[in-house]
Amino acid sequence: MESVLCCYLLFFVMIGLCPLLIGAELKCSDSNLSITGGTFTLSNNYDEDSILMYRCPQGYYPYPVKMRQCSKGKWHPVPTRRRSECKKITCPNPHVMDNGDVEPYKTLYYVNDTTTYRCHSDYTFRGSPTRVCQLNGKWSGITPICSRDSDYCPDPGTPPGASRTGHIFNSNDKVTYHCDSKLKLLGSKMRVCQDSGQWSGREPECYADFTYDTPAEVAEAFGSTLKTLIPHKENGKISLDQKGKLNIYIALDASVSTEEEDFDRAKEIIIKLIDKISYYEVSPNYEIIIFATEVTRIVSITDYKREDEKKLYKIIKTLNNYKYDEKGQKSGTNIAKAYKTILDSMSFEKTSNITAFSETHHVIIMFTDGMYTMGGNPAHTVNEIKQLVYNGDELKQDEFLDLYAFGVGEDVQKEDIDDWVSKRPNEKHFFLFRNMKELQRTFDEMIDQSIDRFPCRLCGLYRDYDDNSDETRRRRYPWLIQFYVTRKDGKASNCLGSLVSPSFILTAAHCFKFEDVLDNIKLETPTGKNLQPLKAKNLIIHPKYEPRGEMEGTLEYYENDVALIELENGIEADASLRPVCIPCTKETSVALRLPGRDVTCAKHKEELLSGDLVDAFFMSSKPKQGILPKNNVKIKQGHKRDACIEDAKKALNISNEKARLLITDNFLCTGGLEQNHMDEVSCKADSGGATFVQQRFRAFQVGVVSWGLKDLCTGSISYDELETVKDFHIDLFNPEVQVFLKTYLGDKERGTSLTFLKR
Repeated sequence: MESVLCCYLLFFVMIGLCPLLIGAELKCSDSNLSITGGTFTLSNNYDEDSILMYRCPQGYYPYPVKMRQCSKGKWHPVPTRRRSECKKITCPNPHVMDNGDVEPYKTLYYVNDTTTYRCHSDYTFRGSPTRVCQLNGKWSGITPICSRDSDYCPDPGTPPGASRTGHIFNSNDKVTYHCDSKLKLLGSKMRVCQDSGQWSGREPECYADFTYDTPAEVAEAFGSTLKTLIPHKENGKISLDQKGKLNIYIALDASVSTEEEDFDRAKEIIIKLIDKISYYEVSPNYEIIIFATEVTRIVSITDYKREDEKKLYKIIKTLNNYKYDEKGQKSGTNIAKAYKTILDSMSFEKTSNITAFSETHHVIIMFTDGMYTMGGNPAHTVNEIKQLVYNGDELKQDEFLDLYAFGVGEDVQKEDIDDWVSKRPNEKHFFLFRNMKELQRTFDEMIDQSIDRFPCRLCGLYRDYDDNSDETRRRRYPWLIQFYVTRKDGKASNCLGSLVSPSFILTAAHCFKFEDVLDNIKLETPTGKNLQPLKAKNLIIHPKYEPRGEMEGTLEYYENDVALIELENGIEADASLRPVCIPCTKETSVALRLPGRDVTCAKHKEELLSGDLVDAFFMSSKPKQGILPKNNVKIKQGHKRDACIEDAKKALNISNEKARLLITDNFLCTGGLEQNHMDEVSCKADSGGATFVQQRFRAFQVGVVSWGLKDLCTGSISYDELETVKDFHIDLFNPEVQVFLKTYLGDKERGTSLTFLKR
């Protein structure tokens, strides 16, 4: 009998009917997967654990499911004979307003449908009289309410898609909410009329599976609630103050449900969040953890407090260096353990100094899709955190604890996560995104909203988006200015410049002639539409600018080749128009995250121009695909700079002595081949543009494009020419240039001024 069984087993193996015995992987079927009106993508073909994602055009969503997963040779959920389809996005039913009318009446409301609201007689209207159904499945504006406001608390209203029980609004009265079928309620399911005359909790919202928050609305909501930092309140909000004690805990999900690309984006987002907070005069303590099955502390509150200098730089460097695979092969997700780690840190802080703990505002920010496979529901641990902070005083919890969560992904566990966040009137702590790109844009929006308060402290910020719209093109280089000078003979010359403060543009002096008239200088913001008009009020040439071309027939070259164009009206800084960072200013110290009052200009040079080869960029005046591209170069220093002298000797046929007189230490040198990288070469119209270094989403101008050994922008270019041609840029660290810049950019009588450092 045993021999017969062995034969059968061998037979099945040979014909491939026993794949499990030979280790072959099961594959899922490719049939019945298509979607009408859309497409789908596979993370790992039809192999085990592959994720199938359905995609629909804008304004549509996949139905009945958004995704499937291959497990043990079968798709889950299992495809049915009825093909998936892309259905139009709808907004929740707006016919929930008491004591008023909604027009027009429809069974379903689609994207761009508009509704209007009015109250019956004797009722007062509050909210938005007109609302539009948006692409994210939410109505624009504020919930309309018709009320007599005769009770102790105002009528709390009913959000679209919901029903409410409770119509008496006196002290301690309650109202409860439920969402229509297939909608999930986020916010407070029950609200209580408090002695203050305000409702407890947060107004609920009803979300469909395709409903998400937009970057703009989250930026406004999160940016607003982020201002709830101690120690004092102002207009109902707690204002930022550098004396306030603030502990910020950030937790990032790195489990198998989070793709590596999204994990890397999340790290960038955390850095941007830290960057955002650093613009204010506060110095919070940070704890950053990354979790999957286990929890890894990038930095703890205790360790952060022990650091003396460069705290932010160190945690950002550590976070950047942490790789997705470092979480190990364990694929579980233990969100409860992540919260427990934070709880342990907070408990230690309280035990160490209970007085300081009670005066500290605690902010916890969780990035996750909410899917946990071990450790159980984190709600119990979150409640322990609340108890630890307010110690029986719920009002203290509201004042000293903020629990945020950012849900990211196609299958976020909305209702679970909503239980882990703070719920306060007129504030929002849970935000829902389809993908990390949208979340990334949210933090960009938040930073942009602070520009009006900090136009110079937000210097050098740029947006490297992957689309090519008019808006995003300009945001890549928002300091870039292009100008044209028309002369009496009808000819015109053009150059580039950079916005270095709200009132000044920095450029090259050789772009102008003595007879130039201000009215003939036309300033433009390239690759941007409908930007603020710019008009020159004054042209200021460096007093020691010296064009020299009489050195025994050498080409014309320039010392102190810088000029400032003063604007008639200072710009209102925004995401598309704001200054670049220039060295030796306090504003650039903030951007470089250099702490303390003892930072010097020399320290800036050490940070920005370290090493024999420095990666840098300058802007081209020739558009490509609608934008002025940046050209990558390497600034030659130390012994690498010797090649600049040698190439100048050969190109100009001059002695070594004359070459060194020509190319002084006041010039930065680029061009040629280094480390298998061929530098781009500047053209005449690139003159005056910024030569800049990029660090951590910031651009720092270190030079001004001035002159070159040879004009290679006309006709064909040989490889040999590219190898030896060199460009020279005015070094902004030059003491003579610094004195010039400080005289005008540091003058408080000339608009928003910069604060210059010691040498």
